[in-house]
Amino acid sequence: MEPLDFGSLNFTSEPAGSGFPLCEQWRDGSEGSVFHLSNILLFLGLMGGSGFYGVLYMFTFLTLGFFCCTLWAWSDPCTTDSFLWSLALFGVCLGQALLISYRLRRLSFDKDFQELYNLKFKKLGVSLTYFKKIVASSDGSVCTLEKGQVFAVEGKTPIDKLSLLLSGRIRVTVNGEFLHYIYPFQFLDSPEWDSLRPSEEAAFQVTLQADEPCRYVAWRRKKLYLLFAKHRYIARIFALVVRNDISEKLYSLSEKACDGAGHRYDLRLPTFCHMPWTEIEKTDGLRQIPAQGERSAVLVSSVCQ
Repeated sequence: MEPLDFGSLNFTSEPAGSGFPLCEQWRDGSEGSVFHLSNILLFLGLMGGSGFYGVLYMFTFLTLGFFCCTLWAWSDPCTTDSFLWSLALFGVCLGQALLISYRLRRLSFDKDFQELYNLKFKKLGVSLTYFKKIVASSDGSVCTLEKGQVFAVEGKTPIDKLSLLLSGRIRVTVNGEFLHYIYPFQFLDSPEWDSLRPSEEAAFQVTLQADEPCRYVAWRRKKLYLLFAKHRYIARIFALVVRNDISEKLYSLSEKACDGAGHRYDLRLPTFCHMPWTEIEKTDGLRQIPAQGERSAVLVSSVCQ
């Protein structure tokens, strides 16, 4: 049996020379302030959010960060690769930032529409791109009403558009009796709009008259339905804002409506709640309710009164 060659199994022998230089010792000092500034800017850029302004924020800080990286790499002759990569990324981020700024400039609106977006659509997460389509469907025009001018006549004016008040105040009456006011950034005809199907036609059941000089924006019915067919997201947004507007109008009506006995109507509760307690006691249904139920009916009646 031949003896083992322990010399060939010596794992402590130095490896073959490498073509890359080895780092023999660390530098005494840290990198310059430009290097640290570039990393801080890159970190801040990666914290950008969504939407046009969030993306613009991100690419702006990335552009500044890669620019500082380019300056740092240029100061060291041994970092040619880092300089080229930093320069390329700086150019890409700068181009993206300029492109987004150009798109934001094209998505600028008049003062009225910008205020409408901030108060009505921005809180719902509607992007400026979709809001531009909404404005375009109204032709971007604002209509005016003088004081005393009638917007709709009861039983005569057809329901062929959806309108939203931008400034002023509208008085709503039925059979000559006052119902409520319509204030800025409320729809003029939301109940009429929501009550009709796309194929149906009808006329206003109330009269709308300008109580002071007013300005409003209007969307033609057919044009708006075409927009809904193309963009279901916009249809859902309009359904939300219109029905929210209707609920606010119903609440304002329930605060003012009273019967002959002075009982306040609440449109959100069943009709029997507004009956006088003497009539409720005469109904057979309530006399068959258990004791606990009778106490609940008394409580509901006291709230209605």
